Amino acid sequence: MAEVLVLGAARSGIAAAKLLLKHGYKVTLTDSQKLKEKETLEALGIQVVDGGHPDWLKEKEWIFIVKNPGIPYFVPIVAAFVEKQVPIYTEVEIAYRFAKKFQYGAVTGTNGKTTITSLLYEMLKRKGNGLVAGNIGFPLCELAQQYEAEEKDVALELSNFQLLGMERFRPIVSVVCNLAPDHLDYMDSVESYYTSKMRIYQSCEKDDWFLRNVDDPLIMQYAQDIPCEVIDFSMKRKDVDLYCEDGKVWLRDIPLFSIDTLKIVGDYNVCNAMIAACMAYRMGVSIEDIQTVCATFTSVEHRLEYIGEKQGIRFYNDSKATNTHAVAAALSSFSKNIILLAGGHDKGIPFDDLKQFDDRVKLCVSFGETREQFQQIFTNCICRITMKEALDEAYAQAQAGDVILLSPACSSFDQFRNYEERGRIFKEMVHEILEKGETA
Repeated sequence: MAEVLVLGAARSGIAAAKLLLKHGYKVTLTDSQKLKEKETLEALGIQVVDGGHPDWLKEKEWIFIVKNPGIPYFVPIVAAFVEKQVPIYTEVEIAYRFAKKFQYGAVTGTNGKTTITSLLYEMLKRKGNGLVAGNIGFPLCELAQQYEAEEKDVALELSNFQLLGMERFRPIVSVVCNLAPDHLDYMDSVESYYTSKMRIYQSCEKDDWFLRNVDDPLIMQYAQDIPCEVIDFSMKRKDVDLYCEDGKVWLRDIPLFSIDTLKIVGDYNVCNAMIAACMAYRMGVSIEDIQTVCATFTSVEHRLEYIGEKQGIRFYNDSKATNTHAVAAALSSFSKNIILLAGGHDKGIPFDDLKQFDDRVKLCVSFGETREQFQQIFTNCICRITMKEALDEAYAQAQAGDVILLSPACSSFDQFRNYEERGRIFKEMVHEILEKGETA
């Protein structure tokens, strides 16, 4: 019986272990933490090694490793398998091999992935067999275990961490929506980060589609040797396959939707909807269903999410903005009077790109590991340690007409488990402010 090691027992690791067990593999699951599910998993027949990774795991002969995408390749146990040239996959690759009837619309890039994937999922749901997975929704292995024998259309959000563990994965339509420096605490270099994104189309065939953003010079530089049909798109040009003209988004001579029907605002959201609509069209969604979703879709949680207003002060949660490219998109959505809450875990990315918005940022209240760095970016900057202290300071300084915007430009791992927890806690704190009787 072939033996495999699953490294990292988060939800995706447990799902991968169960799917591999179902298909006849002898599975060992290891995690640095103690697992509350240990007895249940062992009762199924999965060997669980928790509370650390003993050396004997490195010595054993595994047919392949399934690695949680968040575990860097330089961690000693992973580096040992890299040196031994043991294949290392992510759970998406495993699910792909068993769910033979799934077809995929795969989305990656630096920013906008979740909005595009969410829009695509809503469109696929109207077709009747849509699923969502990857960085959003469920681990793909969970869905494979549940629907393995069925035909399903999957909207799949992929990080570069997940793409690094791909070998055979083939989407029928894919996109790298944009590129900007990110994850330099994980990758060897920014070039390796950009290159990893291009793995999304590496196994595609000639009748698959890859959507190429011709407005992004980095994508034009790195998207080379594409083995499938290329659909060029632009927000600026009309000599491409997917474009805007006369208030509509067109795929060649096919009008996909009218821009003025969109509920989500900003040019970047027009671009997100353009991408999702084109992908949905390739996956067999009707124009009518595409247009219905475009006209009804409102927002994605933690992505420039409106929370509420008090005494003329508006609050927005943009916790998913973990790099400067995403923050720039958020700041571009407001012309002035922004009180920006920024900071968090240092990913090694400079914040200089944000200097161009100094005239729009009335005040930056920075927090977390990177708080002092923002004093070099914005003329008016106050440093606080925690997000709660930053919000209290922002509200104390705010006046009617101001926007208090959490858009951190950093990951959350210095003070929170993930950006979702950071955003959820921020919303809870804002709702406490909104429900109090006092004014700013």
